[in-house]
Amino acid sequence: MSQPVDSAVSAVRTYVEQHSAAFLDDLIEGLRSPSAPAGPDHAPDVRRGADWLAAALTATGFPTTEVWPTPGAPAVHAERPSADPGAPTVQPAARQDVQPAVREDGRHSGPFEPVVRDRDNRLHARGAADDQGQVFLHTLGVRSRLATAGRTASAVHLKPLIEGEEESGPPHFRSLVERHADRLAADAVIVSDTGTRPEDTPTVCTGMRGLAECEIRLHGPDQDIHSGSFGVAVPHSATSVARLAAALHDEHARAAVPGFHDGVAELTDRERELLAEHWRSVP
Repeated sequence: MSQPVDSAVSAVRTYVEQHSAAFLDDLIEGLRSPSAPAGPDHAPDVRRGADWLAAALTATGFPTTEVWPTPGAPAVHAERPSADPGAPTVQPAARQDVQPAVREDGRHSGPFEPVVRDRDNRLHARGAADDQGQVFLHTLGVRSRLATAGRTASAVHLKPLIEGEEESGPPHFRSLVERHADRLAADAVIVSDTGTRPEDTPTVCTGMRGLAECEIRLHGPDQDIHSGSFGVAVPHSATSVARLAAALHDEHARAAVPGFHDGVAELTDRERELLAEHWRSVP
């Protein structure tokens, strides 16, 4: 018989508090890897970080853990089946790469030298909150829930995917997903590369905006032309580009591209109220 919700949450909180020191040590060890893929100098570090993460997932109890190579930085995939074959499949999606940084940027410590500072009792390091800390929270959540529930198998099938090139594109992620589409099939994806406001309120992101890229080439006169003779009669290239960019949105800042909003669910009145309440709480 399953525990009541309040009792289960209390048990998990107690477990986390009791094991927080070991969890922090594990996180600090992972943050020491310079996982910034912006240059070839860090390629070995990114690979070591992926191997370390795969080992950490194995230690968490994932029987299947793999490092998937790409022409750039590798990705880490793991699988942990549920005891119930009919249970849904959930895919925690995150990344292990970070923006490049050096101490000379003005930091009090090296970006890959994790330190807990007395002034705010926070862990400072590249990736501590964006996004390696969240990756470790997934592993801590799995360990905590299974330990307190006295189970060895999770209630749902888990298939985390942690990529290594988000900060640089990612140039190879689409081909990676297409190549492993069968392995990555899931009923829900939980993206942990998001925020929490306020800090003491658990937050689940229920929707995200995507990114679309295109290249437009505008061809104007092949040579300089005299504005006194050809001004207005010949459209100025810069003016044409400005008009093209301005036409992408209407006066309410809503995308004016035909078909752009097809299939996009409209926010309910209650969702708009909650969003307004959320932003009022942001300092």
